[in-house]
Amino acid sequence: MAAVSIAFAAPDHGKGQVPSQQRPVDLVHLANQTMGDKTLELEVLQMFARQARACLQDMSSGDRKAVAAAAHKLKGAAGAVGAFRVRDAAEALEGNCGDASNMAAVGVAVIEAENFILKLCR
Repeated sequence: MAAVSIAFAAPDHGKGQVPSQQRPVDLVHLANQTMGDKTLELEVLQMFARQARACLQDMSSGDRKAVAAAAHKLKGAAGAVGAFRVRDAAEALEGNCGDASNMAAVGVAVIEAENFILKLCR
């Protein structure tokens, strides 16, 4: 029985992240969320890009409560679509709303995700 579990066990590549997680949007995660429906994937990504841009706008107010709320909203939306860099940056910002480097990291991650989404939509 041990041979069967060894034969069907996932290989350990020891390379860290899965290649799909190295992209701005993890397309494997997104496909699981949308049950492989490519049209739905693009629609969800476009809604995420609009929501992310709106969150950045809300964060620009400088009000700590507004920044924390927008970061929280962005963290959830990014996690749902597989934009894990955006999620991680938003989580860091949510924990420390006054840090300019966290704010900049969110902006960079959102722009990177938006560019990736635009390329997919062509």
